[in-house]
Amino acid sequence: MYLKTLHLHNFRNYLEQTVEFEQKKTILLGNNAQGKSNILEAVELLATLKSHRTNRDRDLILEGKTTGQILGIVERTYGMSDLSIILRSPGRRTLTLNQENLRRHLEFLGSLNAVEFSSLDLDLVRGSPDARRSWLDTLLVQLEPVYAHILHQYYQVLRQRNAFLKELRKKAAEEETSTNLLTQMPQLHLWDQQLVEIGSRVTRRRARVIERLTPLAQNWHKSISGGQEILEIIYLPNIDCDSDQPTQVQQAFFDKIEQRRIAEQQLGTTVVGPHRDDVEFTINQTPAKSYGSQGQQRTLVLALKLAELKLIEEVIGEPPLLLLDDVLAELDPNRQNQLLEVIQGRFQTLITTTYLDSFDSQWLQSSQILKVESGKIHPY
Repeated sequence: MYLKTLHLHNFRNYLEQTVEFEQKKTILLGNNAQGKSNILEAVELLATLKSHRTNRDRDLILEGKTTGQILGIVERTYGMSDLSIILRSPGRRTLTLNQENLRRHLEFLGSLNAVEFSSLDLDLVRGSPDARRSWLDTLLVQLEPVYAHILHQYYQVLRQRNAFLKELRKKAAEEETSTNLLTQMPQLHLWDQQLVEIGSRVTRRRARVIERLTPLAQNWHKSISGGQEILEIIYLPNIDCDSDQPTQVQQAFFDKIEQRRIAEQQLGTTVVGPHRDDVEFTINQTPAKSYGSQGQQRTLVLALKLAELKLIEEVIGEPPLLLLDDVLAELDPNRQNQLLEVIQGRFQTLITTTYLDSFDSQWLQSSQILKVESGKIHPY
């Protein structure tokens, strides 16, 4: 898998910019706030249709403009693909694959695969459960594009069920009754059914990807830490079920909903489901979030990212792109060397940096170095 060309039009701080990737390794060199990370963000959008920096398309469009566009030409083992995302503010995106407009995101996803490792990812261990769910979901979308549709369905049902619960709570307050309205409403049980059916599909997929990712991450972690530490990745689903059988997962889901009926009635919101899942990382059986040193946490996240690369390559049959956004400065020399040694010429890699000191002469000679200044890119 090789991204040959990237063209940006009214994207972030780029008015019009074309980048031809001539080497498997590209170093984007420049001071802060010049637009280096914006290049990686554009590639991330082509791969996942998401940005880890914003949820609003208007933030992606050049100030003063109402539309922007990202275009990419990707070479795969089965041929070339032309990808295009037109961003609008206001309005919906237009996705195009080989000059054909697509109606569904599902048809676009999977055309390009990429793993991004940014300085923000170093907070993955210490951050909120929402950050870990987002990380897990982004990985799943690349492994199984249909998951994006499943996840969208789940959050759609969740929003509608929450609106219904809120209305029930309002009615209960107005009528000043202690009657359990929730159990008397057949419509709620229809929402329960939909939530359970779709939510179980989310839960089972998350459990499976953690099961596949863990041994890969453990091997990398053992190598980077010199075999001194044992990493565990523990999926913490909101429902209690050890089985992967659909009927058993759904029954556990229903049981948990019944247990939390009163809480949902009082809060007016859904308190059961994968939107409350979490992932726990432990090092030598100690929670990394609370007790891991910064060095241990960086080693953990680096191992996760290397495991993601390997898992995507195993599943799709081609190595994905690796996007490294200003992380070398965050890693000590040993971890830098581990990372750069793994990359070699195996993955097409885009690296942003403010200086070239982290790279040896061999790396620099085999890399394309581009200078980024104020939304303009030119050879170094």
